[in-house]
Parts: sequence; structure tokens; C-alpha cells
Amino acid sequence: MIGTLVSTGRRRDLAAGQQRAIVVVAAIFSAWVIYANLFTISDPLVLGILFVSGIYAIMFAAIGATPNAPDRIPFYDIALSLLSLAAGIFFFVNATAIADRISLLDPFTPAQLFFGISLLLLTLEATRRTTGMGLTIVVVAFLAYNWFGYLLPPPFGHGVDDFTYLLDILVFTTDGVFGVPIQVVASYVFLFVMFGTFLSKAGGGEFFFNLAALLTGRTRGGPAKIAVISSGLYGTMSGSPTSDVVATGSITIPVMKRLGYSARFAGAVEVAASTGGSAMPPVMGSAAFILAEYTGVDYKAVVVAAVVPALLYYLGVFSQVHLRAVRDDLRPSEDEMPTVAQTFRTGWVFLLPIIGIVVALLSGYSPTFTAGIGVMGVIIASTLLKATRLSPWQVIEGLGETTLRILPVAGACAAAGLVIGGLSMTGLGMKAANLILVISNSQPILTLVIAAVVTIILGLGMPTPSAYILAAVLVGPALAQLGYPVLQSHMFLLYFAVLSALTPPIAVAALSAAAIAHEDPFKIAFTSVKLASIGFMLPFAFVWNPALMLLADPLSNTLAVVGGVIATLAVATVVEAFASKPVSPAERLLMLGSAIAAVSPFQLFAVAGIAIGAVLLARHLVAGRRASVQQNAAG
Repeated sequence: MIGTLVSTGRRRDLAAGQQRAIVVVAAIFSAWVIYANLFTISDPLVLGILFVSGIYAIMFAAIGATPNAPDRIPFYDIALSLLSLAAGIFFFVNATAIADRISLLDPFTPAQLFFGISLLLLTLEATRRTTGMGLTIVVVAFLAYNWFGYLLPPPFGHGVDDFTYLLDILVFTTDGVFGVPIQVVASYVFLFVMFGTFLSKAGGGEFFFNLAALLTGRTRGGPAKIAVISSGLYGTMSGSPTSDVVATGSITIPVMKRLGYSARFAGAVEVAASTGGSAMPPVMGSAAFILAEYTGVDYKAVVVAAVVPALLYYLGVFSQVHLRAVRDDLRPSEDEMPTVAQTFRTGWVFLLPIIGIVVALLSGYSPTFTAGIGVMGVIIASTLLKATRLSPWQVIEGLGETTLRILPVAGACAAAGLVIGGLSMTGLGMKAANLILVISNSQPILTLVIAAVVTIILGLGMPTPSAYILAAVLVGPALAQLGYPVLQSHMFLLYFAVLSALTPPIAVAALSAAAIAHEDPFKIAFTSVKLASIGFMLPFAFVWNPALMLLADPLSNTLAVVGGVIATLAVATVVEAFASKPVSPAERLLMLGSAIAAVSPFQLFAVAGIAIGAVLLARHLVAGRRASVQQNAAG
């Protein structure tokens, strides 16, 4: 019983017939989500009601209460699934009456009270099963504050002392469970996860890996570079660093170890590369959709603004991997690498739906329509070749797997909706923002540092969407009060929500890598922070200089991109303390200074930083080439 209360659940390993039944039911639900989004339901409350009840019903059947739950569906989980459906039917039938309710004036009927409390408790249990106790405890703490906060003295207390008003906001409006987070999951996120599922099922994951191997496999540190590129490509579709580590790391980590990288470094490369996928356009996991919906910024603008920072992040990780390979004299892998013909013989079909998504986004189509194009595109493209063609059952499996993959995200976002509803009701978000400003004395840089630290702490052990939502509600107002633009400040918070996945002491992505690398997860986590060091600096840079997000004039944007490249290479050299040879502390300090100047919004400083950084890097590049020629001549 205690285990049920404190642990997360796991996907049940059901008998073949039961598993097939779950997949079919989940596939039917997926088909309904497509139909509802593209053709029928326009009311966000109705969509949220039906989506949540259906997801919960499937969740309690597919995921056991504990890691040791039986591989059958016990009676209590059947009861929870039926209760979820009953709640959904009740809310759907009474949707008009619920929408017309006047809080505090219209009393609850016994049925409304029963199903309202039931849905609240079902959400807490769904959150615990899919994301663990971390987020569940946070939600319970906020609910406790919402309920009993009126007993606290100013400025921490609030004036809401009516439980029915709390229940009204959290369950019977679009400010709680059925709020923005779950609406985004039920539309954009669900369809993009479906796109990624079908892409992977048709062989897209193998194509990404082969493409990365083709580009870098025969260079120094090739397997590590393959991990960086393939994880970035895979991660933007999956949106989950943990699943990305498992999917690509099971191949790349053993190969890196065989090449000569330590288990610690091999695991850290995979963690750093997989984590960055959640910030890589065009999909960026699910948090970017929530960012766009929450802030009102067009998703196309979010994607365009995220391109340069994401590429610089991967350039930083890639550069450190290369410098480590040069320093340790790790030769190219002798394993057979795929040729251009082998890679594109079947892989070209996977480029078609990706190009379709990019074109649709840039043409101004909605994310929902764009995702629909992606799903249809990958299914149609897969039929062009026999090797990639999906059978009818594989299509059903793809639909079902989409629903099962979305369960953790749905649980996290429903819980986040409870937090947002409570914060808006009690005003705690503004109180937290004011507290941050008091601590920082409203100093811009110190406020950003505190915002980064708070976001990372909020994100420890949590899915990226939940971490971002909490940060947006608690920290975002502080940045807004200082005058930071909405897109830059929320992208700042998103980056640190993403990076919380590799930050000790929890570092959930490192736990998965540790199991594959057979290494201490803390060692992997600390090394991955070092590899991702540019990621911790980039948010400060693009808040300081919006041109790094392509938000300025063409000249400033171009200068910022060039400066960003020079700064990233310089930071990688500083962190590794090596280029063609060990770099002295004085030169590292000079490189760091040039990196800061290179991304400055003041063009004179930027040009000076670019020039100094380029000269320092060029010296080592020339020296390295000369040493390589001499070594080859001697050999």
C-alpha cells in the first residue's frame, strides 16, 4: 500500500489479447482526436472534457499503480477507468450548464460536487502514475495553499476561503484541468506526437541515425558526433530527453565506449544531445506549443526565434566532443558506415513530410493543420517504397502507440492546469514575482539569474512542459515587470526548464544513460552539465541581444549569428581547456571575454569580440593542421 502512494506506475505487460485490445481502443481514441481537431469540435471546454476522460480511462487500464503492479487490469483500475468515462459523459452532457455557471452564486448539485471532486482526485492519481511523486507533491502543495492559504498572514495569505469556489475554478472552467495546457496537448501536441510515432514506425529513426553516421561517422570521435546529431533530430520529435536517451543511447553509448571514450563521457554526450532536442525546431517537443498558446505568440514566430539558439547549442556540444577526441587522440571508428546510396535509398521518403511541415509552418498555417499535414504526409510517403510501407495493423499500432505515448504529457499538463487555476485565483504568481524582484532589488541580471535557478529547481524530476508552465506562472511576471519582451523571457524560461532534465541532483535523463553506460548517474549528470555549458549561457545572451533570435534588422541578425558561432566555439575551447594543444588560463580568460563581446548588442563591441575570438581560434586551427601534417609525415 505504501508503495502505491509513493512510487510511479509502469506500463503493464498484458497478455497478447488484452494488449491488442488496449492498442485498438487507444487507436480509436487517436482517430477521434484527429477527427475532433480537424473537423468537428471547436469548443475548447468540450474538447478538454472528452480528451481528459478518454485519456484517463486508457491510462488506468494501461499503467499500473506501482512498478510491481500485476500484469492484468485489477478491479480497482477498471473502476477508475469507468469513473473517468462517467465523469466525461456527465461533463459533456452538462457542458452548456457548466459553461453558464456563475461562480459563488450558483450552488453545486450533488452530482456536480461528486464528479468535480472525483475528477480532481483522478487527476492527482493520473499525475502520480505517469510522472511520479515530484509533480504530484507540488500540485498537492498548491492545492493546500489554495484551500488553506487564507489562514496565512499577509503578504502570503489570500482571501479565498470557499472550497466550492476552488472546485469551481479548477474543474468547471477552462482555467483549471481543462485549461490551456491540456487544450494544447489535445490538439497540437497529440498530432505532432502522432507524426513522430509514424515517422519512427516507418523507419525514420534509422534514417536519422544513418544520416548522422554518413555526415560524421568517419571523423575523429565519430560515434559521439553521431549521437549529437541523431539525438537532436530524434529529440525534436519525441520531446522527451529520457526516451531519446533510451532510443538512441542504446546504440551510441556502447560504440563510444568501444572507441575509447569513458563511460562517464559517453553517457554525458547522449544526455546533453538528447536534452537539447526539446529546444530544437520545428517541433521542439510539446513545451513550445504551450509557450505559443500561453503567451499568444504565433507558433511560427516561436520556431523562427528558436532556430539559431538551438543550432548554437548543438554546435557547442559537437565542438566539445571533437576537442575531446583530438585531445585523447581518438581515431575514427573502423566500423562500417552507411554510404550515401544506402542512406537515401529509402530515407529520402522521410524528408518529404518534414519539408511539408516546415513549408506549412512558414506559410502561416495553424500548428494543428501543420501537424495533420505531417501525419498524412508520413503515411502517404511511406507507401512509396515497399521497405517503408506500413501495413494496416502497423497503422493501427501507430495510432494506439500515439495515445500511449501521450499519457505522461497529458497527466503532467492536466496537473499543471490545476496549478495555473489556483495561482490565478489566489494571486500567488504575482506575489512570487514580487518576492523575486525584492530579493534581486530589481536588478535585471540578478533577476535573470534567480529566474534561471528557480526554473531549474521547479523542473527537477519533472517533464519539461510542467517545469515551463510553473516557471511561466511564478517567474514570468517578474521578467515582465522589468520590461523583458514576452518571447525572449519565456524562451529563457523554456531553456532552463529543458536543461533541468540534465541538472543534478535528480537529472532524470542521466538516470537512463547511467543504466546503459554502467556508470554513476551523478558523474554522468555533472559531465553533461559541462557539455551543455553553452546552453546555460545562451538564454542570457538572447535576452541581452534579441538579434540572436532573429528579432532585429538583417545586419544585426547576421552579426549576431556570426558572433554566436565564434562565441560558442570559444566557450567550447574554454570549457575543454584544449584546442590544438592545452590552452593557458590567460588565453582562456581572453577567449571568454571575446565570447561575451561577440554576442553584444552593441555592434562595435561585437565586431571586436568576433575579431579577437576568430584570431585566437584560427591560431589553434593552423597549429592543429600543422601538427597533423607532421604526424602523418612521420607515420
